[in-house]
Amino acid sequence: MKALAATGDPTLVRFAEVPEPTAAADAAVIQVEAFSVNRGEILAMTGAYGTPTAPGTVMGQDVVGRVVAAAVDGSGPAIGARVVGHAEGGGWAELVAIPTAALAELPDTLTATTAAALPLAGLTALRLLRHVEVPAGKKALITGASGGVGHYLVELATAADISVTAVAASPERGARLAELGAAVVHDVADADGPFDVIFESVGGDVFAAALARIAPGGTVLWFGQASLQPIRLSFFEYLTVTPFTLRHFPHWVADTTDAEDLRMLVELTATGRLHPELGRVADWAETASVLTDLNNRRIRGNAILAIAA
Repeated sequence: MKALAATGDPTLVRFAEVPEPTAAADAAVIQVEAFSVNRGEILAMTGAYGTPTAPGTVMGQDVVGRVVAAAVDGSGPAIGARVVGHAEGGGWAELVAIPTAALAELPDTLTATTAAALPLAGLTALRLLRHVEVPAGKKALITGASGGVGHYLVELATAADISVTAVAASPERGARLAELGAAVVHDVADADGPFDVIFESVGGDVFAAALARIAPGGTVLWFGQASLQPIRLSFFEYLTVTPFTLRHFPHWVADTTDAEDLRMLVELTATGRLHPELGRVADWAETASVLTDLNNRRIRGNAILAIAA
């Protein structure tokens, strides 16, 4: 089958012929119609996390398509069902095997390109909010808010009656966040705190500037480091703050399955309560250039690639 394989060089990916996936008993094989690409996948390929992804590896977590082989253990959707899935990799291909615990069926009202934006960014935002106890009335600061996670987080948080301040680098990138109910600033220094909750995903100096605006007893949910710069903390800077909580947040650690949370995201989107921000939709032949633009922050929200039938 055709797939986009990692190159190990600045082009990142190119088309290759690879074997069709072999599915475990609890996995279904999906014929892919569309997928989303995420900056974390770029960082993995370029070695920002450590050893770069091996050339020939097929990346891809966010997938929409139809089931062409149901799980042999009888779990999950039947052949022909339209599904959205959070794959463990291999999604940038014509076929991918995904555990049924990470699949949710789609209504006909949701397009493949819209649903493909849901898994990684949507799961992250949904699970971040579950760490906010009694959200109504709280003040929250979201750094790096113009990416895929940020748009979901703003919409979900404002719906939970949280007062949101979102940091976006430019008026253009912040316009949609304002429409979703956030007060938008273009520098953390302009954020009017203190904040009960800080959702931080940038790192470096932004982390320190955000933390300086924590309310006594507040919580910082640390879920990324988009700047690639490590954080710096000094104990003495926070002696006057009633103890705050700093919580490391990996999105894959949850009390719920991906399937359960994907079903919730699908329902919210289908009923008009969640609106994926599709910053770029293109044919999968353009994946390499889309990855470059995403890495250079030329895409707001999610980037979606569609596979023509």
